[in-house]
Amino acid sequence: MKAEPGAGALAAILAGGRRALARAMSAVENETTAGQALLHALQPHLGRARVLGITGPPGAGKSTLVSALIGAWLARGAKVGVVAVDPSSPFSGGAILGDRIRMGEHQAHEGVFIRSLASRGHGGGLSRTAARVIDLLDAAGYDQIIVETVGAGQSEVEVAEVADTRVVVCPPGLGDEVQALKAGILEIADILVVNKADLPLAERTERELLGMLSLHRYESWTPQVVRTVATSGEGVSELTDLIERHAAVCTAQRRSQGGRVRRLIAASAADWVKRNIENLDSPAFEQLCSAVQSGALDYAAADRQALQLLLGSYGVTGR
Repeated sequence: MKAEPGAGALAAILAGGRRALARAMSAVENETTAGQALLHALQPHLGRARVLGITGPPGAGKSTLVSALIGAWLARGAKVGVVAVDPSSPFSGGAILGDRIRMGEHQAHEGVFIRSLASRGHGGGLSRTAARVIDLLDAAGYDQIIVETVGAGQSEVEVAEVADTRVVVCPPGLGDEVQALKAGILEIADILVVNKADLPLAERTERELLGMLSLHRYESWTPQVVRTVATSGEGVSELTDLIERHAAVCTAQRRSQGGRVRRLIAASAADWVKRNIENLDSPAFEQLCSAVQSGALDYAAADRQALQLLLGSYGVTGR
């Protein structure tokens, strides 16, 4: 049985206690009652950290770039937290720790905390509890929090919900894939990074991305394109400067709109509804499923009836 955060967990986390933070993350990821209570207690202590989202297609070098960014921020005196969302093991359901291995050179540094989360089948490139783990790192005093998505491709837009600055990493030679991606992850980008820029086609990829950006009109911030070679550190300092410039221009405005909290509440509610309807133990729900399967009822009508059944099971009535 895993240990839950004790009565002193709040004070220990606010003081930056690593063991208390790790235990709290486990409780939150497992969605325990103690974890939920701790998150509620931490709410007044949030909002100090800057959150950077790193996403992009597989093979772009996201984890290597994150490792380079950790080093850059450590050199500037910042404490850095990392939430690396990994694919789930098909056997245990836990995270396959590829990202943490690639960032291993920083794991022992007292100013760095790296947590791998299993996606557990959650869409959008994150895990269901990623936003709450970010809150724990924020409360623990980490200045810069980096969130790296699982690397699933076009659908990885959920990072836009939690990040103040969104970086999309692209490998050289995207070619026609730019057209396929631009309706998804490219459109959430504040900064576009052509990583592995020492490879052929890097310049061409940069031109294609700049061409794509020229088709849009922007208000407070025009997305920038920067080239990096994460393995050697080339361009990483310039990227770090650009991230900090974006944060200075846009973070306060983005947070003041209240949109993040609204979107997270909506996402949490949708998750709750999905989980509970899937587990609804009701003869009426079985009849509803049979009606859909036979063609007597369409999904548009069934979803409303399923929601009414779920709310009714909690004693809530109404339309």
